[in-house]
Amino acid sequence: MSQDTATTTMPETNLRIKTEVKAQDASTNEVREPDIVITDVNLSYGDNHVLHDISMDIEDRRATAFIGPSGCGKSTLLRCLNRMNDLIDNVKVSGSIQVKGLDVNAAATDVIEVRRRVGMVFQKSNPFPKSIYENVVYGLRIAGINDKATLDDAAERSLKGAAIWDEVKDRLHESGLGLSGGQMQRLCIARAIAVEPEVLLMDEPCSALDPIATLKIEELIYTLKEKYTIVIVTHNLQQAARVSDRTAFFWLGRLVEYGNTASMFTTPREKLTEDYITGRFG
Repeated sequence: MSQDTATTTMPETNLRIKTEVKAQDASTNEVREPDIVITDVNLSYGDNHVLHDISMDIEDRRATAFIGPSGCGKSTLLRCLNRMNDLIDNVKVSGSIQVKGLDVNAAATDVIEVRRRVGMVFQKSNPFPKSIYENVVYGLRIAGINDKATLDDAAERSLKGAAIWDEVKDRLHESGLGLSGGQMQRLCIARAIAVEPEVLLMDEPCSALDPIATLKIEELIYTLKEKYTIVIVTHNLQQAARVSDRTAFFWLGRLVEYGNTASMFTTPREKLTEDYITGRFG
């Protein structure tokens, strides 16, 4: 998909950013059914029209990256996928978002069910002031599950899935707030996957982490996409190139280009996309 960008003039500069794109695996070009279907989505905060006619399909068990300069609407669109924008006053959303056939914006749709099926990891890790164990099983307890064997199994499975089990298995009843920044973010990922969502949203999950912690999260994303559909917002172009299968570039609330990550970073279709990924602006 692409939008007309012919009227946009960008500042000229000789700056270039060389972005290394990860090698494609055998399934990268395999055609899969879309997990999320976004059709003509518009969003306004009062009189401020933020998203303009966004339409795109996000494929099952792929990692899809949303990139673009600050204020381009990528995080706003991400929050539309599990109706987090409902928490903001004076928001108007139109268009359709389907997650595995569920109409996310329908009046009859249970928002709690949406957020169970579409989990989210935020920019700043936000563990609860509870033990590591209770952080992970919190969503299950809210759902009325209190069987100890079930909770124990979910905690171990989720912590292993978030690649943190070996680091915390002997301290499950210590506070989650005592972990390092990278460990807390992986704890939040474990909490998100404990309720077995179908989609995992990540809003700049590595922006506050050091390079080593960032690498662990990126390796984890690569593993998690075998089971979950992942959508990640990132300002880090190198990160988008490393972890995603498909990339969407946004500019001023519009979807400029969307396609295979390797193709976009090597031979983008739109001049505006090329200018952004080569560092001419952003």
